[in-house]
Amino acid sequence: MQLFLNDIKETFKNTETSLITTYTTIYVLWGIAMNAFGTYAEIARFEYWWQIITCYVFYMIPISILLKKHTFFTQYAYGLVAMGVLEFLGYALQTSYAYPDNILDQFFQPQNFSLAMAMFFALYFPIGNYAVAALHRKVFKTKTI
Repeated sequence: MQLFLNDIKETFKNTETSLITTYTTIYVLWGIAMNAFGTYAEIARFEYWWQIITCYVFYMIPISILLKKHTFFTQYAYGLVAMGVLEFLGYALQTSYAYPDNILDQFFQPQNFSLAMAMFFALYFPIGNYAVAALHRKVFKTKTI
């Protein structure tokens, strides 16, 4: 366990400020856009605006950083676990709102709504890491993240 915790500490200690800035920029904009789309399409939304910060910055960025060196499918698998917990808690604590009879309910049935959301949002980790790496390389002229 100590080896695992040391690995986590090293990963964050060795993460450049410019990379964290890139993650923050992309994930905050992504969170705002997805919350706006979910509200517009009447699928789901956060109950409070600040949840974009807590969810995307304080939850998803650290997980993304820990997963960035793994394969697409490994990132997706771990992301599925992370998003499953987040989706479950969001709806259980009623800090996320699912619109009644939304398009996902109609397509997958209401009983599968949270699962569908978790499966979709788990893609954020591999796609987000790819987008951050590409932008970071382009803006900061680095070879790798």
